[in-house]
Amino acid sequence: MNRKVDVIEDPDGKKTVFIHDIKFKGKRTVNWDDVEAYLRNYVGTFFRIEDYNEVVYIGSDLPDEYAHSEYTKILKGANAKAKANAAQGLPEMLEIASNERYEENRKEKHSKDAKFGWYSYDSRFALPVFKDSGEIERYNVFHAALLVRHDQDGNKYLYDVMKIKKETSIPFQSVDFTQ
Repeated sequence: MNRKVDVIEDPDGKKTVFIHDIKFKGKRTVNWDDVEAYLRNYVGTFFRIEDYNEVVYIGSDLPDEYAHSEYTKILKGANAKAKANAAQGLPEMLEIASNERYEENRKEKHSKDAKFGWYSYDSRFALPVFKDSGEIERYNVFHAALLVRHDQDGNKYLYDVMKIKKETSIPFQSVDFTQ
């Protein structure tokens, strides 16, 4: 799986995952089946959240939930494309996750797959905006919540990425990634 991703820390100490390629393109809609197929490449892997030294696994339920969740179905336009392309940076988004929050189960159907509840983490990612010439003009930064289920086997599994919101500050103009 060829990925073009970097983690950059800004002067305020905030880390952002820069995704340098738009893999999932489309004028009107995202082909979520393609996103689901891409995410299957991560199944069986795990990543460590640096701030909490927590291991989060990628289970077989992530691709379908990520691509077809109720949240995904309501996404339109830039936020839908942002979620689709964020799939490329999921390992790094987990690694830089912060602001852990715990929540008990709300639905009976999750009593097995999230027996010990849910965790939510904040993360940031940036996607390129291209000029007509194909060169990167700038990056738009997005905030997202990573939803993690705490399974009956005691492991934590990434379940979905939600609450995607574009940052309203001035976008990154040009970042030198050759350093």
